[in-house]
Amino acid sequence: MRISDVSAHTLSSPIDPPQERHFLGGMRRLLKRDVVLVIVETADGAVGYAPAGASSSAMREYFDDASHSDFADLLESEVAPHVLGEAIETAADLHELVEKAELPAFLESQAVAPLDIAFYDLLGKERGAPVYDLLADGGEVTTELPLYASAGMYMEPEGYAEQARAIQDRRFSGYKYRPGIGIEEDLRTLRLIREAVGPEMDVMIDAHTWWKLRDHSYTFEEVVDLVNRMAEYDPYWLEEPVEPADYDAYRRLADAVEVPLAGGESEETPDGLVALAETGAVSFLQGDVRHHRGFTGCWAAVQFCLGRDVTFVPHQFGTNLGQVANAHLTAAAPESELLEYPVFGDDTAGMYPFPLAEEILVDPLDIEDGVLTVPDGPGLGVEVDMDVLERYPHIEGPWTEFHYEAD
Repeated sequence: MRISDVSAHTLSSPIDPPQERHFLGGMRRLLKRDVVLVIVETADGAVGYAPAGASSSAMREYFDDASHSDFADLLESEVAPHVLGEAIETAADLHELVEKAELPAFLESQAVAPLDIAFYDLLGKERGAPVYDLLADGGEVTTELPLYASAGMYMEPEGYAEQARAIQDRRFSGYKYRPGIGIEEDLRTLRLIREAVGPEMDVMIDAHTWWKLRDHSYTFEEVVDLVNRMAEYDPYWLEEPVEPADYDAYRRLADAVEVPLAGGESEETPDGLVALAETGAVSFLQGDVRHHRGFTGCWAAVQFCLGRDVTFVPHQFGTNLGQVANAHLTAAAPESELLEYPVFGDDTAGMYPFPLAEEILVDPLDIEDGVLTVPDGPGLGVEVDMDVLERYPHIEGPWTEFHYEAD
């Protein structure tokens, strides 16, 4: 195929009125959610779509006062010129062309990701096959994927428990929440959640806040003690409990606790995903096609996990377009089936309103009793609603703000 155009559109879904979430020693204000939608057109008129999910940390290191719109501009101005008009037969060809932009490795990983996803969308449409069949290449696929609900952000312990019960009522297989309100309150939160949902529902703890609390950050010894006390309530996994780059801390924690550890979303490249898995400290590896060189990069991590004591479970915290992309990866992965599903909305189960997450697609996802049926149409098998470009214009400024007691 020959790519004739690459366009990247920054969209914003306002959180109105803004929400304030209090954690130990500070407050997080939620203002909006930003999305970058990438559209790739070929010389023969075919169109492929992809979510782009450059992490804010990657952009801050590359740009001054960076935003998603800066990343969109980068895709159009610095990356697209290297692929336009070139003959592309394989995803590898595409990656080689993007390398010519000479971006830092972590930013290149996120810049090539949407092009890789769109390439597979186009290839599937050309061959009349869903992406999961292209990835599996004749292997078995699993198209009925159990979802665990991702929500729970900084609230009173009773609020987490109420939300967990509401999510259980929707028949999701698991509930993931984000603690960070103090050691004893974090422990009480898990106890109340387990009491609310009983022993059958999986409960995942996303603990990335524990090392971001500045003067209130939990020490390693406090984390070990807290996690060992949490083990009584049978958490399914503990996610990012220490700084992602501190592999030694991951190893020491894995040796000191019985709760399985998870991580990977903060890795800058697929090589980083593999390196984290090689530590032997994590039981669940969380790559994301939006961040880790698309299907191509994540598939390498999936293959590494095969036959080892680590399961690939994608990170997914964006729109339904990103949900579908990660679902195709999971459907094709031989030893994976569980998938993260962020729950947005104004009701008890919702984390915060983010209507663009659903409205970006013309048709709703096929979810019943907490199980997603992966679209089986050509490519990603979904149609993007182009009206969102007008309904959700970009809003300048950060999507979230953190304020600490000393500020």
